[in-house]
Amino acid sequence: MTSKIKPAKGAPYARIMGVGGYRPVRVVPNEEILKRIDSSDEWIRSRSGIATRHWAGPEETVAAMSVEAAGKAIADAGIDPSQIGAVLVSTVSHFKQTPAIATEIAHRIGAGNPAAFDISAGCAGFGYGLTMAKGLVVEGSAEYVLVIGVERLSDLTDLDDRSTAFLFGDGAGAVVVGPSDEPAMGPTVWGSEGDKADTIKQTIAWDVYREETDVRFPAITQEGQAVFRWAVFEMAKIAQQALDQAGITAEDLDVFVPHQANMRIIDSMVKTLKLPESVVVARDVETTGNTSAASIPLAMERLLATGAAKSGDTALLIGFGAGLVYAATVVTLP
Repeated sequence: MTSKIKPAKGAPYARIMGVGGYRPVRVVPNEEILKRIDSSDEWIRSRSGIATRHWAGPEETVAAMSVEAAGKAIADAGIDPSQIGAVLVSTVSHFKQTPAIATEIAHRIGAGNPAAFDISAGCAGFGYGLTMAKGLVVEGSAEYVLVIGVERLSDLTDLDDRSTAFLFGDGAGAVVVGPSDEPAMGPTVWGSEGDKADTIKQTIAWDVYREETDVRFPAITQEGQAVFRWAVFEMAKIAQQALDQAGITAEDLDVFVPHQANMRIIDSMVKTLKLPESVVVARDVETTGNTSAASIPLAMERLLATGAAKSGDTALLIGFGAGLVYAATVVTLP
């Protein structure tokens, strides 16, 4: 039987057209973290590479930070907000189950009536959103898609937990994905390993408060060594698969933008992938900390803003985290 559905009228390909970021005003050095844990600046730097991070103030909400980053990305893309056909927001720190924060953000940026929804995929969330955005553009459901990664992880940080208190930061990163006449976003290698879900998790579920009102507010906890081993040994394989799927080698890369979780993980992946010294590697974690879904767009924005990377560069992006989930793809920078 012949289908009566007309073929999609989307773009032949999709690309990232613009990028924007927002970092909260307050900068928190390791010395402030050390007031609550038994550690040292040297230990934190040697284990994570983190020297400072940004923490949001009362007015720097998930929505407010997203609006700032989105405005920059839309301006960078050279389009009007009204042209945005979908808004995808990846976050784990928007505390209302419903409605999706994406709907509020879409309204505040003047996007009209786009499709809008949230994504819960931890530190791989931006990669998930990017993949969906590409599909929407190519199939014709939206000409331009806004993808945001945003977190206020300071709200979910246990400042007395020596293993995690120093890790997390706040911020928002955004990109606009639109039509392209040539390939500019490779296939995504993504997946999950649910048998390892307990290695990164929220300490207690929200519904605990129905019965126990005196329990401590939830925080993010993780099995550091297990996560480190998984990221170092398994994610390099996923990154290599993304290169293979895009039809390029490490020698063809200009830029590597991994999830900014830990400097030791980043350095290990660079070594395992045998990246040439010419490849620019994002190491935004030193001054921004781990911002989960926001880390890749924030790092990408900084590389472009400082001139370390340039428009047209070929970049490998990979995110990985709670779930455990991952997503890797090769893109052309805007």
